[in-house]
Parts: sequence; structure tokens; C-alpha cells
Amino acid sequence: MAEEKQPIGGLHFVGRKEELMAAKRSCRTLAGRDVLIISHQGGFYAIDSYCYHAGGDLQSGDIEEIGGKLCIICPNHKFKISLVGGEGLYKASAPREEPRPPHAPQWFSKGVKQRVHVVTETAGGDVYVRLSEEARWRESDFYQGEKGEEERAKAAAAEEEKKKKKKEKKGKM
Repeated sequence: MAEEKQPIGGLHFVGRKEELMAAKRSCRTLAGRDVLIISHQGGFYAIDSYCYHAGGDLQSGDIEEIGGKLCIICPNHKFKISLVGGEGLYKASAPREEPRPPHAPQWFSKGVKQRVHVVTETAGGDVYVRLSEEARWRESDFYQGEKGEEERAKAAAAEEEKKKKKKEKKGKM
């Protein structure tokens, strides 16, 4: 980002349309909050950068349509999060229902877990994000604070240790 623009009326400049489309994923810190901006199939989405479940970095998560909703999949534990509403989705079946449904599991919502933000694009090609003003606590809020940062650091260290042990184990074979 070449030029830092100040927020105007709650809108934070996050980049030029063509730059964000080329990058596909961009992280920005807006008013102390880490936000992931995603360009996908001609649309822009903005969500908290860290998964509500365990603080995994969502930047490398796959994007898929799940249960009719465009979702990002956390690369750490495969949690599915709607890009539009921030809902956590899970797959389940109801084997005790009568009459019995087909065996194919269905997707259900856990409710809103991830904070999503509004993206605005100007005619001139500037893209802005307005941070969510929703007062209700969202699970992803935890990973934006100091405690969440500590938890993310612990998880990253544990992941590195796991990789190291796996590498050592391969070397002994």
C-alpha cells in the first residue's frame, strides 16, 4: 500500500481494487484490529483474521461454497466460516428423525462466531472497510486482544514443535 489514507466517517482505506484483486487475500490492521480482506469471484469480503475456534490464521484458508454459503475453511482445524454472516457451519445428520432423512449429512449453523466487516468500493477504485459496530461479543473477538495474541503464540510454538518432532521421526527411519 503506497499511501496511508486516514479513516473517513469510519471507513478505513485498505487498497486499490486492482491490487486487492491481484493479491486475493490481504491483511490489514485497522484501529488495532487485524482484518483479512478477501477478493473472490469479483466480490470483496472482510472478516477478523483469526479463526474463532483457536485463533488460526485464516489467510491461507480455502474458500468453498458450503450449504449454499460462501465460506472460508480454517487451515488449522477445518472449521467452516461464512464470509457474509460470520456463521460457523457444521455437518450433521439426524438419524433419529422419523421418517428417516437420506443418509447424506446436512450443513447447520452454530450461529455467528466470526466478526465480519463491511467493504465499500468507490467508483474510482478505492476499497474501504467499515469495522463492525455490532456490540454483541463474537468468539473471534478474543483473538484480537492481548490474551488472544498470547494464545496464538502458544499455538504457533506447539505447531512448530510438532513439525520438528515429525521431521526428527522421519530422519530416524
